[in-house]
Amino acid sequence: MEPRKDLLDIESLSSEEIEFLLKTAGPFKDLFEKSVKKVPTLRGKSVLTLFYEPSTRTRSSFEIAAKRLSADVTNFSVAASSVVKGESVLDTVDTLQAMKVDYIIVRHPASGIPNLIAKHANASVVNAGDGFHAHPTQALLDAFTLREVFPKSARKRVLIVGDILHSRVARSTSTLFRKLGVEVGVLGPGGLIPDGKPKEFKVFRSFDEAFEWKPDLIYLLRIQLERQKAQFFPSLHEYHQVYGVTNERFARVEKEGIWIMHPGPVNRGVELVDNVMRYERCLINQQVENGIATRMAVLYWLKPQTSSREAEVEV
Repeated sequence: MEPRKDLLDIESLSSEEIEFLLKTAGPFKDLFEKSVKKVPTLRGKSVLTLFYEPSTRTRSSFEIAAKRLSADVTNFSVAASSVVKGESVLDTVDTLQAMKVDYIIVRHPASGIPNLIAKHANASVVNAGDGFHAHPTQALLDAFTLREVFPKSARKRVLIVGDILHSRVARSTSTLFRKLGVEVGVLGPGGLIPDGKPKEFKVFRSFDEAFEWKPDLIYLLRIQLERQKAQFFPSLHEYHQVYGVTNERFARVEKEGIWIMHPGPVNRGVELVDNVMRYERCLINQQVENGIATRMAVLYWLKPQTSSREAEVEV
């Protein structure tokens, strides 16, 4: 598969590129499950994580993925950098580019910043989440996890529940699922379901209505209070009662054998009750594990742009 320079969204990926990434993630997962912790694929390459928002899973997952490919990894601490003194994103990138990094993994609260950096940098840029816009590697790891559970040819229905309006995960994952032929339904407070939702989505008003649709998997989303400028429901307790997987709903989930996903971090008592985390069909920890293999596949596939000066040296 011809490499790309950057991975910025799901929409621009062809079906062939998606299949390549999902197939490539499999052997990488097999490697570290067999105690082969490192391969020399990116030896001599440098990976920089540039996170303007907090992250545990995505940042550490990229770091582990890069190290397992034998790359050198640098974590850029925004809070301890000149950014707090007013340095612009592009000035920061210029500084980092002078250090000859090969890959920049960027997360930013403003949509479109990874695209701006990608146009400005020779390094390969991976969007690790920008505003409400996109989170392509989360979507890829979700699709990889789905493939591990369901045969490729099986009919699949996924119900996405929660704050869809503010969720870049919902946008990217639902887009990829639909590209793979998965039926997608959504459930959440009315104000948190975007008006411009794809017409292929089924919108449900209650869990009872959604259960009648017979979903194969429920994908729970965190309520992103930090991105909400208005109150969309009375309280977290009431949200849980109406849209959370309560003990009563979990009993039905178990009975019907429905799988559970969540991108993390999980808010127990809001999106779900504790018992869900011990459920044999809960895929949350499997998603975390698959994030490493999928991000290894992405870094393996991308190819940084070579500057004219570097090209002369190579010649």
